Amino acid sequence: MNPLYTLIIVVAAVAIYTVFTYFYQKRIVKTVAEEEFRAGYRKAQLIDVREPNEFEGGHILGARNIPMSQMKMWMKEIRQDMPVYLYCQSGMRSARAAQMLHRKGYRELTQLEGGFKKWTGKVKTKKA
Repeated sequence: MNPLYTLIIVVAAVAIYTVFTYFYQKRIVKTVAEEEFRAGYRKAQLIDVREPNEFEGGHILGARNIPMSQMKMWMKEIRQDMPVYLYCQSGMRSARAAQMLHRKGYRELTQLEGGFKKWTGKVKTKKA
């Protein structure tokens, strides 16, 4: 097979996968700006999916730390009958966590657009 055809097929496959993932993500998790996130997270389970060292460096007041790397182990601690608000540093890990939760039956999933790095609200840090 001509290398050009192989390259075109690979690029097309990646593009199709990217488009599929984008629309799948939009369907399962609601991505909201900080204002809307702030308005809803107090009536929900607020989960920071960053690693513990990132969480201790600063997190949204009231958040629980369930790292993405340990999500399967701690998933039973997250109630299915309440909305789940997720965030990470930039939005990538919270999107993956939402996919994982959705596969296990969670339906009211919301993530913070831009992640913690865009957060301007109250933050709690661990005292040294």
